[in-house]
Amino acid sequence: MAYIMVDIESDGPIPGDYSMISFGAVLVNDALDKTFYGRIKPISDKYIPEALKVSGHTREECMGFDDAETVMRNFAHWIAEVCKKDRPVFISDNNGFDWMFICWYFHHFTGSNPFGFSSQNLGSLYKGVVKDTFQTFKHLRKTTHTHHPVDDAKGNAEALLTIKKEYGVKMKL
Repeated sequence: MAYIMVDIESDGPIPGDYSMISFGAVLVNDALDKTFYGRIKPISDKYIPEALKVSGHTREECMGFDDAETVMRNFAHWIAEVCKKDRPVFISDNNGFDWMFICWYFHHFTGSNPFGFSSQNLGSLYKGVVKDTFQTFKHLRKTTHTHHPVDDAKGNAEALLTIKKEYGVKMKL
């Protein structure tokens, strides 16, 4: 299996009515040297200014981003390249949010999702490893959480590698 840490930024709470503005992905390996960054032109006229502000982009900037189909096809190609013979596994800090956008965009714009039908949650993994549902993994990040999705995915991937090493979690990377 090939774990791919993903982080997305959006201009609202759900795909379709609102838009995924950008996303980043990192192949989880010791080097964390394989990344993908996509910026997507809004697919809806609706947006929540406060949500968009988190991404650091203006609505005007977003209107100049690439179309969703092109970005999602490029992402699918990147996944195929970095995974080769391994099955890609989607993992994120908040998979309930990040997964719904990535899955919806893949199915809507390309007809299929290379990750299949499931995702993994980094926070839940950590809570299980430390046996405490009130704990967070965020102190294990090395890269600062900036809301640039590649930075955030990389920080989360660093945390996953630390969990694997320090807690003896068995993972094929």
